Amino acid sequence: MNKQDDTVNLVNISTQNWPPRHRTYLGSLVIKSPAPGERYALTSIHGCKGFLDFGDRHKVDFAISAREIAEDLAREINGDSGEGSFHGVFVSAGLEPTQEELDEAQAKLKAFHERLVSMADLEWERSHNPMFITDLERRAARELKLDKPWLYDPKPQSECPACGERIKPGVAICRACRAVLDREKAAEFGFLPKDAPVPAGPVAKSAPKTPREK
Repeated sequence: MNKQDDTVNLVNISTQNWPPRHRTYLGSLVIKSPAPGERYALTSIHGCKGFLDFGDRHKVDFAISAREIAEDLAREINGDSGEGSFHGVFVSAGLEPTQEELDEAQAKLKAFHERLVSMADLEWERSHNPMFITDLERRAARELKLDKPWLYDPKPQSECPACGERIKPGVAICRACRAVLDREKAAEFGFLPKDAPVPAGPVAKSAPKTPREK
């Protein structure tokens, strides 16, 4: 069987991009991803030869079929995220996947995404900390077109120039040292008189305490 005859297609229904896969007998291979509007992408895999090195310049060649190579690649990609993971890559029986094969793969991918979202929901209920939600779980929610409170990354924080406390962007008054960081906003919400003079520097002296704080 020549190289052209021993050919199978690796089918990818996911829009995810993977780094090249390397094999000593194959070299480097990039698994194609579907273009916008396409349901799947095909990567052709050809049979090749490997060899066993017994030393003393004694090597034995052996054939590796295209299907063996393709199934090994699919197993590696789908298993990247642990036991039971599936990332939408499979080897079709023919050179083009059948509707049944595509439907089965789509169902497996959806089930995997739903499992990831359930895990993220449990973690969010436990901790309410977005740092514990993985990028893979966020991707699963986006693929399922779900709107989850843990889906969005928290806004980056900065440091108060007066005391170094971590603060959110747009804060008017530092909660730690009471330094005025945005005089206009502080006046708008009643922490400062609106006609108070604007200081020369970016940070004014501590704001006066409200009646509730006295």
